[in-house]
Amino acid sequence: MSQSQRFRPDASMPPPKADRQESADRQESADRGGLADRRGLGILLVLLGALTMSLIDGSAKWLVGEGLLPGQIVFMRFLVPCLVLGLVVLPYRGVAVVRTRSLKLEIVRAICMVSITGCNFMALRHLPMTITGSIMFSFPLILCLLSGVALGERVDWQRWLAVLAGFIAILIIIRPDADSFHPAMLYSMLMAVLMAVYAILTRKLAGLDSSLTQQFYVSFAGFACALPFGFQQWAWPQTPGGWIACVLIGAAGLVGHMLYSTAHRFAPATTLAPFTYAQLVFMALGSWLVFAQAPDAWFFVGLPLLIGSGLYIWYREVSLATRRRAQAPVPRREEQQEVEREAQREAAE
Repeated sequence: MSQSQRFRPDASMPPPKADRQESADRQESADRGGLADRRGLGILLVLLGALTMSLIDGSAKWLVGEGLLPGQIVFMRFLVPCLVLGLVVLPYRGVAVVRTRSLKLEIVRAICMVSITGCNFMALRHLPMTITGSIMFSFPLILCLLSGVALGERVDWQRWLAVLAGFIAILIIIRPDADSFHPAMLYSMLMAVLMAVYAILTRKLAGLDSSLTQQFYVSFAGFACALPFGFQQWAWPQTPGGWIACVLIGAAGLVGHMLYSTAHRFAPATTLAPFTYAQLVFMALGSWLVFAQAPDAWFFVGLPLLIGSGLYIWYREVSLATRRRAQAPVPRREEQQEVEREAQREAAE
């Protein structure tokens, strides 16, 4: 046997670690449309997105203070995205935006978003944004629990402990046995559950429809669902600030989602995920500076535990995903090129 034949690598053998890492890097670049890795820009966009999304809650609370009903505020929340998508995006993109591979999932996801928005605005009538935001950000914990049932994912004991710690943090913040407990907190809890369901539906649609198509159905189907409630006891804003809030509540939702989507084109989700918690900080500042509802001491006690548990679940999922990628075989060059071409087509859309 010749020297070259003796050391010829067997096709059935797993690829070397360096090759696996190179393949993972290529896949990550393809997932972002082949754009350059600019993590600083991606983080900045996520922080701007978190600030923009916090304006939705601030605008809703302002409009509630002017006497507008939650149904009317939900209607306004979806009106501006529909106008932008219908008058700007749809004529430019054409019917390709409307095509979906799963109309049922898109409709259910849109109904879920309308329900999330309605629950949030009902809670904001009675609660400061620090409380509603803290309960809202418990959805990663609920998502971890639901993933085992809906997605067939195994939840290990480390993540179970993180979920338990997160729910303890929520109990510290809302203190259900204290005089400060308000029944409106139940709206926020329902909102957190629905956000977890919404995230699962988004995962299921990830390989079926583009992000623009998903945004189209959320906006228009959400607008259709909110329409029957929008004109019940209609009230006009009473101040210039109210009119600004009417426009801002819809524009902030659309711009915030665009900023988040663009950020993921410049940096991987594993880098960006921790910075989404900045929205809680912006909501606390808005609650204090605009509405004079400063967070109490229990908020600062429970918040680090809540954020820490959510970040640990994120870290654990990233670690397991990295391990699975390292054990997977390197795809053939033709398959890798097809993946990159598909990612570039997705980015172009």
